Amino acid sequence: MSALTDRSRWKVTKTESTEYEALAAHLADLQEKCERWHKATASYFLNEEEQAAMQKSFPASSYIRYDGGYPEAGKKKVFFLYDPEDMPDEIVCLTAKADQRFRKIGHRDILGALMHLQIDRHSFGDFWIEDDRIYLYTAEPMAQFLIDNLLRIGQLSISLERTEERPSRPVNMRPFEAVIASERLDAVVAGICHCSRREAKEKIRQGLIQVNHTVLEEPDEVCHNNVTISIRGTGRFVYRGIVRTTRNGRICASFEQFV
Repeated sequence: MSALTDRSRWKVTKTESTEYEALAAHLADLQEKCERWHKATASYFLNEEEQAAMQKSFPASSYIRYDGGYPEAGKKKVFFLYDPEDMPDEIVCLTAKADQRFRKIGHRDILGALMHLQIDRHSFGDFWIEDDRIYLYTAEPMAQFLIDNLLRIGQLSISLERTEERPSRPVNMRPFEAVIASERLDAVVAGICHCSRREAKEKIRQGLIQVNHTVLEEPDEVCHNNVTISIRGTGRFVYRGIVRTTRNGRICASFEQFV
């Protein structure tokens, strides 16, 4: 049980001591209860930024699991396990037929219907529409509440039910290339946004850039292959690496954009 009783894991980083102090304290409390009660405990669903911040003090291990119902989930709960073999099966996938022949709905419509029920965003995980079917991840007892109360999305009537399947949200990517001066992150951001490096540095200074869901603070950091770059107001991208070097010594780099 050393993985749970090592209190050094509970130390909060400088970033967490401000924006994420309450969340870090909540997870530390869950971890302590797991040890005291000899049973698994779980947080609410965390978004990707919250997960990235918490991974610093609560790194994933055999005793600490991040799970959103499927491996590539964006929103995940943090599970603290007393026994690594005793992972709770509390995440539920709900699904409903969505007949969109006369009324199209999208992500905002589903989110709006969920918010209309006055439930917290942390009480459900990923959701999407695929092939005229809605998929929504949540946990007990919220699953039954949603089955009983989420009956309409806009003008569309739906009937949610549990499914034993664990589908993954489809991800659509648009590949493209951009010329950058170097692999410094300010140069990479400038290439993506088609702006000057001065403007890119200003975006970084304003906290508008995230790398792997963590706010970028230093513009001169090197951008490594396959990192995710989120630019507020522009989109989310994956840097794939150098394709070739131009005659004037600039770099042609490969990217993919989430669409």
